[in-house]
Amino acid sequence: MNHSRFSILPEPEQLKQQLLTLSALDIILCDTDWLRVYQYDAKWSEQAQLATVSNGAGDNLHIIFVREGVLIKGFDHESPFSPHARDEYGVWPGIYDHVPSALFSYIEQEDALELEDVTFCLWREPGDAEWQAGSIENPAGWDDGFDFLIGYLYQTPEDYAEWAESYYEAEIELDVVKQIYAGSRITAELIGRLNPDRNAAEALAELQQLGVPTS
Repeated sequence: MNHSRFSILPEPEQLKQQLLTLSALDIILCDTDWLRVYQYDAKWSEQAQLATVSNGAGDNLHIIFVREGVLIKGFDHESPFSPHARDEYGVWPGIYDHVPSALFSYIEQEDALELEDVTFCLWREPGDAEWQAGSIENPAGWDDGFDFLIGYLYQTPEDYAEWAESYYEAEIELDVVKQIYAGSRITAELIGRLNPDRNAAEALAELQQLGVPTS
């Protein structure tokens, strides 16, 4: 497995901030939580925070942040690595090889994370210099969905705004997206500019629970 392709992923703390930003934007643009693509649960458990990216078509990322490191579980339902694509249903050999037990225990114990729905798994422990992955045989060069799913982690305001305009079928004010990407405090005025139909008080309450700067 070529680990160099994982170098496009940001460092863990930067990844966390990116996911918080995307989740904050989705809270503003969509008032129905189960319809959102990006969700971040800062209080998933006493020890762990959970980010979820779900495109509504059966593909998803689950990203767990804990003291012991970060774990990313990705599932592309069209990938040949999917357990549903195998004659004998089950996780593709090697995907979970070498995952530190302290990280693996979080997905192993949580039914909602669907342990077997996985086509790639990455992790970083605090001392790691790069993202790690299991030992997977892939002589046919099959696609595990990594590039497709990581593509949802829009690193620039411009890329996010372009996606959001298409997904939400609405005009997106790029300047507001830029301010939120830059870490500006989110105000009722910014919410109104980005989504005039959104109840600003409800959005601010959710954003405060998320832990992003508001005023």
